[in-house]
Amino acid sequence: MLKSPPQASSPRSAASPAPGASEVFQLLRDGRPRTRAELAQLTGLARSTVASRVDTLMTLGLVAPDGGAASTGGRPPSLFALNPGARVVVGADIGATHARAILADLSGRELAEEHRALAIGEGPDAVLGWLVGTVDTLLARGNRPPAELAAIGIGLPGPVEHETGRPINPPIMPGWDRFDVPAFVRTRFDVPVLVDNDVNIMALGERGFHWPEITELMFVKVATGIGAGIISGGTLQRGAQGTAGDLGHVRVPHADEIPCRCGNTGCLEALAAAPALVRTLSEHATGELATSQDVIDLVRSGDARAVQVIRQAGRDIGDVLATCVNLVNPSVIVIGGSLAQAGEHLLAGIREVVYRRSLPLATEHLRVAPSVAGERAGVLGAAVLAIDHVLSPEAIEAACAALSTG
Repeated sequence: MLKSPPQASSPRSAASPAPGASEVFQLLRDGRPRTRAELAQLTGLARSTVASRVDTLMTLGLVAPDGGAASTGGRPPSLFALNPGARVVVGADIGATHARAILADLSGRELAEEHRALAIGEGPDAVLGWLVGTVDTLLARGNRPPAELAAIGIGLPGPVEHETGRPINPPIMPGWDRFDVPAFVRTRFDVPVLVDNDVNIMALGERGFHWPEITELMFVKVATGIGAGIISGGTLQRGAQGTAGDLGHVRVPHADEIPCRCGNTGCLEALAAAPALVRTLSEHATGELATSQDVIDLVRSGDARAVQVIRQAGRDIGDVLATCVNLVNPSVIVIGGSLAQAGEHLLAGIREVVYRRSLPLATEHLRVAPSVAGERAGVLGAAVLAIDHVLSPEAIEAACAALSTG
């Protein structure tokens, strides 16, 4: 279940009923029940103000009574907590050849799931057509009316302009360039639609469900491409144009002559991503190799050449990550993506170089760990993306303002 850290409160506004209700809500968002007195103590607000804000949040359905606290004499005080069932969200992870979507409540608890093989190359009409149909299916299976759907989060396997939700020059997504994904989905469901690239949502999913107390985390996806989702100060860092974490096109000195699909030479992706390893191993393999799974199968079978190649890929990735460690100083580096299934050989190569090349202080408590969420990291992160939007201070204040004019 998603464990959300407390978020910063928004500025108080005198225009809405129980102004600043989000300040109280963010304290209840972690699911821990609290009394009005506890909330007053934590916020420094008068009990009457806290009571008014709790009433507003209960009217919105976001907060509900949670039994009673232990009595110190007289009537026990009431407890209040997040009401995770008040709304639902859909998270969708759309990959190069697959699509997966879940229905979740506001705590991240999964209520229903759908997945199928689906090629992103079929184009946005076909892929998003499947998605909107699947949202209907998920709502029906979860026995939730469309009116309770609060947001939809989507991950795509290419660069995304997060502010607009439009893919920008995606290399493996023909027909998707600058396609208005949110507008397409909202023709069927008039709710916020949040779109990001796959590695960013994987970082959100991994952290939200498995490393909730970690504020400095890098999620590195090693598959057909190589990229990273960077969480710093508890916030996903997208960069000015949404391209932060594009490790695959960082230059690796000893790969100068190797061409990359981006048009340059010497990129990490051209040296250590799945297609590069398939090419390298195909030169010596007796059978035909075509996919990352073929590489993984060779490694798992104990093939010495495959083990050597995957270990060296780890070292090459480690070369780039060592610079990242010195720059952003993460506490945890999580390795995911299809090639992470090769096990400790890839991680051993990464650790070998990262710990040798990074500053000692930066690696003193650094953990390099395999993904816990695995192939579900993306769909979980898409749900987190939607939930974080629905429960953000800005969204709570907007709901309170709408309540006053409704």
